[in-house]
Amino acid sequence: MPKLKLSLCSYRSQALLTALIGWLTFSGHSLASEIEHHQFFSPTLGYDYPYSVYLPDHYDAQATDAYPVIYMLHGSFGTDRDWVSRGNLQQVADRLISAGHIPPAVYIMPGSRSWWVDGYNEPARSAFFNDLMPHVEATYRVGQERRLRGVAGLSAGGYGALNFALERPDLFAAVAALSPASYSPQPPRNSSAHRHPAFLDEQGRFDPDLWESLNYTAHLEEYRLRVTPRGVGQEAETPPVPLYISAGRSDVYDAEFHARLMRQAMERIQPNDVRLDLYPGGHTWHVWRASLPAALNFLFQYVGQENSVETTEKSAEEQSTEEVSG
Repeated sequence: MPKLKLSLCSYRSQALLTALIGWLTFSGHSLASEIEHHQFFSPTLGYDYPYSVYLPDHYDAQATDAYPVIYMLHGSFGTDRDWVSRGNLQQVADRLISAGHIPPAVYIMPGSRSWWVDGYNEPARSAFFNDLMPHVEATYRVGQERRLRGVAGLSAGGYGALNFALERPDLFAAVAALSPASYSPQPPRNSSAHRHPAFLDEQGRFDPDLWESLNYTAHLEEYRLRVTPRGVGQEAETPPVPLYISAGRSDVYDAEFHARLMRQAMERIQPNDVRLDLYPGGHTWHVWRASLPAALNFLFQYVGQENSVETTEKSAEEQSTEEVSG
C-alpha cells in the first residue's frame, strides 16, 4: 500500500509538471527570449549610454536574414528598464510571436536623461542617431534599412518617437506613440516638461520657445514636402511613415485631446496612414500595457515587409478607422 501511494503521488506530480509545461507553451510565454542590459561609451554624450535589449527565442547572430528592430523609448524621468519591468514587453512580444501575429524581432530600449531632444541638459537626439543606432547595427544582427526599422515610445518617449519619424522618415517604416506628450502649442502646467532639465534654461525656467521649436508641429511642413508626390505619376522623395496613436480617456494631461489634434494634422498629410485607439484610464502603465499589443501589431504591418508602400495601400481602409478599446 505505501508503494501505491508513492506511485500515485509521483504520477500526480509528473502530471502537474506536464500540465504546467503545456500551459506555458500554449500561452506563448517563451522561456528562451532574453533581456540583456548593456552600456557603451557615447562620444556625443561624453559618458556611457545605457540600453536594454530583447532578443527573441533562438536569436542567431549569424542569421542569413537580418532581424527587424524596434526602438522603444521610455517616458519622462524613466529608464531603459521601464518597458521590461513595468510594460510587460517581454511577455507581450513572446506571446505575439508564439501566436504568429508578429515576427521574431530585436527590441532596443535606450535610456535618456532628456525628452529625446537636444535640450539644455544633453544632446539626446544626436546621441540616438549618431551613436546608439550605429552601435546597435554593429552589435546585433538587425536590419540596416528603413523597412526593417520601427520606433515607438510612451509619453515623452512618444514625443520623441514621433519627432524621430517626422525628422527622418527615411529611417523608419512605422511609428507608434502611446499617450504622446506632444502637447501643442505648449505642455499643460501639470506636465513634467515644466520641470524637466531638457527644457529649463540657465535660470531654471521653462523655455516655451525651445518647446515649440522641438515639438512635432515644427517638423510637419518639411515632412509633408518629403512624403508628398510632386505631380501625377511621380513618387515622393520618401514614403510616409504610418502612425499609431493611443491615449487614455481620463488622462490628466488631456492626452486624448492632443492625440486627436495630432491625428488631424497627420491625416492632412497621410490620410490613410494614421490610427488612433482610445482606452479607459489615465496617463498610466495600465493604458500603455493595454495598448502595447495593438501598437506592435500595427508596427509589423509595415516593419519587415518587402514593400511598405504596397502594404500601406492594402490596409488603408482599416488603418483610417478609429478603434475604441474597452
